[in-house]
Amino acid sequence: MAPEIFSVCLFIASVALCSWKAERHSFWNTLILLLSTLFLLLSAIWVASNYFTGEGVNDEVLFTITNSLRGAGIRKYMVPALALLGLLLLIFGILFWLIFHNKHSNRKVVYNYVALVLSLLAIGTAPATTQLYRLTTTQYADDKSDFNTNYKDAVKTISGKKLNLVYIFGESLERTYFDQEVFPDLAPELNAIKQESIDFSNTIQIPGAENTISGMVSALCGIPLFAPFDNNASSSLSTFYPRSICLGDVLKASGYSNYFFQGAKLAFAGKELLLKSHGIDNLYGYDELKPLVKDPKYKNEWGWYDDTTLDFVYNKFEQLSKAGAPFSIFALTVDTHHPDGYIDATCNRKSYLYDNKANQSLSAVACSQEQVAKLINKIKASPYFKNTVIVVSSDHLAMNNSAYSILTRQDRRDLFFVLRGDGENNQVIDQKRTTMDNGATVLDILGGDNFIGLGRSSLSSESLANNYRDIRRHTLRWKPAIIKMWDFPNTISDYVLHTDSKMLTFSGTSFKYPLILRLNDGRIDPMFDVYLSDSLEKQLSTLDANEKFVWIDSCSKMGNIWDAALKTVNNTCVASGSLATRPHIVEADRDLYRNKVVFDGLPKVDDDTYQATVKKLGAVVDAPATE
Repeated sequence: MAPEIFSVCLFIASVALCSWKAERHSFWNTLILLLSTLFLLLSAIWVASNYFTGEGVNDEVLFTITNSLRGAGIRKYMVPALALLGLLLLIFGILFWLIFHNKHSNRKVVYNYVALVLSLLAIGTAPATTQLYRLTTTQYADDKSDFNTNYKDAVKTISGKKLNLVYIFGESLERTYFDQEVFPDLAPELNAIKQESIDFSNTIQIPGAENTISGMVSALCGIPLFAPFDNNASSSLSTFYPRSICLGDVLKASGYSNYFFQGAKLAFAGKELLLKSHGIDNLYGYDELKPLVKDPKYKNEWGWYDDTTLDFVYNKFEQLSKAGAPFSIFALTVDTHHPDGYIDATCNRKSYLYDNKANQSLSAVACSQEQVAKLINKIKASPYFKNTVIVVSSDHLAMNNSAYSILTRQDRRDLFFVLRGDGENNQVIDQKRTTMDNGATVLDILGGDNFIGLGRSSLSSESLANNYRDIRRHTLRWKPAIIKMWDFPNTISDYVLHTDSKMLTFSGTSFKYPLILRLNDGRIDPMFDVYLSDSLEKQLSTLDANEKFVWIDSCSKMGNIWDAALKTVNNTCVASGSLATRPHIVEADRDLYRNKVVFDGLPKVDDDTYQATVKKLGAVVDAPATE
């Protein structure tokens, strides 16, 4: 029996016993109702996450929802979200009636205890519980892995002839779509190009590389994307994985000019910060391309269609090739994004039939791959191809889309193939490898090292995937060490506020504010006020009474909680202390403000004052989300 079905059966049994057999008592009824509500919420979290990922709650769900979601095409998910909310309210109403109003007789107190045990078992065995437990226990566990033995920084030089690079990330464009037996004639144009390439046929997806941003990190930096759990938002940081040397860093240090194109907004999920932090300086997303497109109305929910974006890629390729200096262009498609993709106006085949029925996701794949193949063929036909390396890869395996039930019946792999304008192609390399090996393989072809981070070139080295029986499970052992690569400080004393750029700097690290720094168990967890998150006031209200914090925000917000005199102050203020004390609040009254945080000697507050403060913080209404 599947775990989710088993937990639901336990839940139903608990409610049934409470309704028809257990002794009626307000305490017991309330307790079972609260536990049932918790089970419903956990189930809703799992269902909603599974709707996106097909794998329930994973690191990518946590990372994405706690990062900038500006530019996300979320309108397609509004109806399912409202339907789920309505279903939850309906089930809660039925539960309330069953538990409190059922008049069935022949009740015994022993059934109260049995119902309680069944409720706890239902919660404990719920898929969301086990997945959240795994995520949180691996997040800050002691690092006893062999990460440091395996992690290697590439040298920032490329020797010899500097070939130009065009690297195309195909949104959800996994290798499974190219299986002619499963999807006959789905991708004939790109399949023909793949058959002429150096094709790496056994590329495995690992944890921490399961959505777009993490798939890009895995490929470019040779590590999975694991981020601090407590409301970390990478778009509010000043850098992304500052310890890592990624492919873009090597290209920039070797004299390349580096470009990135996509149709969606750059801010979504921290891609802009990742790329700018690691050598890719020229970025074009929805906003940057908007003044340049011929028809501003020709777009989908995410941004510009792939035909529009890839036309800009070729124009830039031609322009840079004529200039003669080495360059790289990275591009990310979007039309195959779940739940069902988008069909542009210029592709030839706008519908794909599976079992004699049109499938929107597969139709989007057929259309998007045609545009990618069109770009590649234009580059191949140009006089500049002989000095160019073209890479096509998945960003990640497809998530829950309208073809997902077909995909999950297959032995799935990520797509990765390379076309060399100057050398041998036409070969299939079936070495077991992961997406972490992609960047290292490209760097090897370009004349650099054959390793990046945990990645190894599949042309001249052996993937770490061959060292372990289960590379996916072993990747999770590296998680604590990878999280440390964010280089978050453990303490804060002296700090500097740059009020013009709204940056906080301390211990060599910078964060955008407003934010809260939560000091907990010898570490600092930043908490940000980002799109779709709770307000900072509400996040602060969840801290334990004695947990230390530093809150940097407008003085007026702090005036609403602690000091009415600050309500009319327009500057930034810094509050330090705990909810069990009267915090120390200072006003940053100049452009470059330096000070120290204060935790010691702060006056304690009584329990009534503490409760009133928590109530004020929790009552703050979130500001309307904007894009």
